[in-house]
Amino acid sequence: MSPLLPRTGTRTGTRAGTRSARLALAATAVAVVSALTLTACSGSSDDRGGADATVRVGLVLEPTSLDIRKQSGAALDQVLIDNVYQGLVGRTADGEIRDVLASRHEVSADGRTYTFTLRKGTTFQDSKPVTAADVVWSLQQVKDDAGYVDSAKLAGVTSISSPSDGVVELRLAKPDSDLLFTLTGRAGLVLEQAARNDLSDSANGTGPFEVSSWKQGDSLTFSRNDDYWGTEPKVAKIVFRYITDPSTAVNAMANGDLDVLNPVDGTLQGQLQGNPDIALHRGRTTDKYTLAFNDSRAPFTDVRVRKAIRQAIDPKALIKAIGGTGVEQGGPIPELDPGYEDLTAIDAYDPANAKKLLAEAGKPDLDLTLTYANVYPATIGDVLKSQLADVGITLKVERVDFATWLSQVFQDKDFQLSMVDHVEARDFGNWANPDYYFGYDNAEVQALYAESLAATSETAKVEALRKAARIVSEDAAGEWLYTATEITAVRTGVTGFPVDGGNSRLDLSKLALG
Repeated sequence: MSPLLPRTGTRTGTRAGTRSARLALAATAVAVVSALTLTACSGSSDDRGGADATVRVGLVLEPTSLDIRKQSGAALDQVLIDNVYQGLVGRTADGEIRDVLASRHEVSADGRTYTFTLRKGTTFQDSKPVTAADVVWSLQQVKDDAGYVDSAKLAGVTSISSPSDGVVELRLAKPDSDLLFTLTGRAGLVLEQAARNDLSDSANGTGPFEVSSWKQGDSLTFSRNDDYWGTEPKVAKIVFRYITDPSTAVNAMANGDLDVLNPVDGTLQGQLQGNPDIALHRGRTTDKYTLAFNDSRAPFTDVRVRKAIRQAIDPKALIKAIGGTGVEQGGPIPELDPGYEDLTAIDAYDPANAKKLLAEAGKPDLDLTLTYANVYPATIGDVLKSQLADVGITLKVERVDFATWLSQVFQDKDFQLSMVDHVEARDFGNWANPDYYFGYDNAEVQALYAESLAATSETAKVEALRKAARIVSEDAAGEWLYTATEITAVRTGVTGFPVDGGNSRLDLSKLALG
C-alpha cells in the first residue's frame, strides 16, 4: 500500500490558505520521501541544530497501518499519541494525569460523573477548531464500535454529552477508577468529526507534529505543526527509521546516521560505550516480556504443566543472556503499576520439581512450539529452548514477522506458547478477559479486577489488584520473564528525548537539537 498524504506539505500564508497549499503538495511529498530519508540519514548533529533541525530516531517496531482506531500494536501509541493525536487528558512519564485538550476536569464524589472543560483555542491540524461536538463524537465512536482498539474500556460509560458550550460530561453506571487513565490512551483521542482523511495512511490530530510521509519498511516522518495551539516544537522534522536488526541499528548510531536509538540491544551496548558523542541512558519501563500460554488448550489446561514450565525457566540466566537489560518480575503487574507486589518466589526456578510436575501430569516428554515475532532477539528463544530441554520439553521455536504474529497469535489464537513485550501500563485487565489471546478464565480474578475498577480510593484499588495478581501468578497463567530496563542512546546536542517508558510512549514535544 502506498501512503496517501492528503495532509502534508509546507505551511505558508494564512491559516485559511495553508491547507489548500498543503493538499496541492501531497503528491510532491510522496515523490520526495526517499530523498528526505536519505538527507536525514547523513551529517552530524553539529551542523543540523536549531529550529529547522531534523532529528533522526532509530526504532524497532514499525506500524502496519496508521489507523489509530483499529490497528492493534504499541507501535502506533509509541509515536502517534502525544505527538500527533491528543485527548482531553494525557499522562506524565510517571503515569500522573495531566489536562491537555481540557483545561480542567472534575470527578463527582460518587465517582460516576466526569466533567471536562475544554481548553480555548485548540485546533486540529487542518486548522479547524476543536469543539465539544468533536469530543462527544470521538468518544461515542469508540464506545459504540467494538472494532475500535480499547472500545471495551468505555463499556461502563452510560452517556457522553455536552451539557453546555465547551463542556463535556461522561456519566457512568458505576465508578471506574481507571477511566482517566483510559482517556489518556486510544479510547480518549479526539478526532475531527468532519474530517474525511484515510486513517490508515494519514492523520489529522491536534498535536505538535503532523505525519508528513511514510515509507513503509523504512521510515515515518513527522513535520512540525506550525499552527500548533500549544508551545511550538523546537525541531522542524523527526524521522523515525525502523531497523529490526540490532547490529545494524547500533552501527547506524555509531556511524552518525542516527541521533537517537531506542532501545539499544543490551548485548551490543559496549559498541557505543566510550563514544564521546553518545550518552547511554537506562530507563524504567512497564515492558513485560511475557511467555504466554494458550491457557484454553491442552496441555496448558493442566496447572501442573504450566507450573512446570515456569519452574524450568531461570529468569536470571535469561536476563544475563540479553545483556542485563531487565529485572525479574514474577507476576503480571510490573513495579511501576498500581498493585505491584514482589511475586518472584512463586514458581521460582526449580528444574528438579519441574520434572516431577510433568511426570505427575503424564507429560514427561512434551513437544511444544514457541511462536514469536522476529523483532525480538533470537537469544530469548535459544535460552528458553535450552532451559526447557533440561526438564524434558522439546521446544520448537518459530520466529515470524510481526504482522503474522498479530494475525496468527493475537487475533486467531493459533499458538501453544508465544512471547511478546506487553509494553502498556496498567494492562492487568487482560488477565481478567477470557477473550484475550491468553485464554485465561478465572472468575475470582475477574471479580477482583471489577472490584479494583469500582474502588473510589487508591488503597482499595491497589489491594484488589494485589490479590488478583497473586492468584494469577499462583495459578501459573503465564510466565513473566522480566521487566525490561531500556537503554536509549542519545547523541550530543539532543535534548528532551524521553528515556523512561520509550517503548510505549514517546512524547517529543520538548525534543530539541542544539
